[in-house]
Amino acid sequence: MTDVEHAYAACESITKTEARNFYYGIRLLTRPRRAALCAVYALARRIDDIGDGDLPAEEKADQLDEVRKSLAALATATDPVLVAVADAARRFPVPLEAFEELLDGVWMDIEGRHYATFDELVQYCRCVAGSIGRLCLGVFGSRPHPDAARYADALGIALQQTNILRDIREDLLNGRVYLPKEDLDAFGAELVVDEQGVLADPGGRLSALIRHSAARARDWYADGLRLTPLLDRRSGACCLAMAGIYRQLLDRIAQRPSRVFDRRLSLSGKEKLVVAAKALKGRPL
Repeated sequence: MTDVEHAYAACESITKTEARNFYYGIRLLTRPRRAALCAVYALARRIDDIGDGDLPAEEKADQLDEVRKSLAALATATDPVLVAVADAARRFPVPLEAFEELLDGVWMDIEGRHYATFDELVQYCRCVAGSIGRLCLGVFGSRPHPDAARYADALGIALQQTNILRDIREDLLNGRVYLPKEDLDAFGAELVVDEQGVLADPGGRLSALIRHSAARARDWYADGLRLTPLLDRRSGACCLAMAGIYRQLLDRIAQRPSRVFDRRLSLSGKEKLVVAAKALKGRPL
């Protein structure tokens, strides 16, 4: 096995282990694109793990700076993940600058930034998830279209909005609040947990806000999924599978917001396989 093959194998192992939702779509790609997207995921995961780790903020900042430096020196990289990313960028038009945006978004998390408006939240989502959508598009390739990158960006933002609703309780317990203050104020909702560590919802105000936020996220999915007709069959299936899993999760949250008050909601492996099978047949969400 060559160094590059070993690098790709390492990235695929990381993706199989860590990408509990994304890998159901990634596995639908052709072999070269699957390897490239696993490389992209592995580096994105490394960056995310820095932000989510337990180190002091100063050490996290240093680690993010090291990643920035490594991106500028990919040609001489020896780290397996970086070797795979460098090779993927040679094979496909991967917009490596999108990793810089991801680094910026992770720094927002490290700072503990809160968001006054939805527009501010969108900017954060664009950094941490729209960037991933554009990286995926570089691997997928698409028919020429002036809005292809915007669609990929919108789809990533839709997925991140779903993550935010799914993880409200977990994020709050970790000192993070993503719901915009203007939305909380508009619905008269507060983010607090009771003695059992369950999100409180007096008067159903938080549930109403979650349903409102889910409806808004659906609009982002509708916009982002305009990308799929521009992709080849396998790449389109990958896109539909990844979006379908998150969209189904969003619908479940909207149907009963209390599902996220005391746990992290997820689909079963069987449910994800069904979504992936439908996606491979080109069926809509």
